[in-house]
Amino acid sequence: MLKQEVLKRLTDCGVVAVVRAENEEQAVKIVEACVAGGITGIEITFTVPGAANIIHMLTEKYRSSDVMVGAGTVLDPETANAAILAGAQFVVSPCLNVEMVKFCLRYQIACIAGAMTVKETLECMEAGADIVKIFPGNLFGPAIIKAIHGPLPQARMMPTGGVSVETTGDWIRSGAVAVGAGSDLTRGAKTGDYASITEIGKQLVEEVRKARES
Repeated sequence: MLKQEVLKRLTDCGVVAVVRAENEEQAVKIVEACVAGGITGIEITFTVPGAANIIHMLTEKYRSSDVMVGAGTVLDPETANAAILAGAQFVVSPCLNVEMVKFCLRYQIACIAGAMTVKETLECMEAGADIVKIFPGNLFGPAIIKAIHGPLPQARMMPTGGVSVETTGDWIRSGAVAVGAGSDLTRGAKTGDYASITEIGKQLVEEVRKARES
């Protein structure tokens, strides 16, 4: 699938599920619950044991669907290579590693690199990142999107960290193209309450829709 189509699907949904798990079984159950809730952007972080194998399995499982499976916590080109070989359709990093972004550009894989400041956001854009991940978003709140858009109105940003049902609408109205939802979305996995993940997923997707229509 072309990179631009991947980016369109991610931003159309507006929610990327950041999946951290203790093992493969838990990761798959989290993903299934997120997909049932209408989330089509799935980020498997490389902090999950066997992340590459999980990505490969999920890309095969959801090949004929709208679900986009990507890799998170990608800190270098070597990890990006492992993710892409496993089938990752997008790559996410909490910071900027220029060589990693170059690697993704070389193979035309959608790349989301992390920043916290105007300077770092500009550096991500200049390196070729398709979207800038504002992380950790909870340190500043939605106001940081408007602040960065002052000097950089062309920046496409996705906050991650502290994103919840209550704050999602504010992030989107502030100008974020999507949000990355982690612990607030997936915390039910710790107690086996995957139904709560599905319900929160539905609410997040609905908050994005309402914010875009307001």
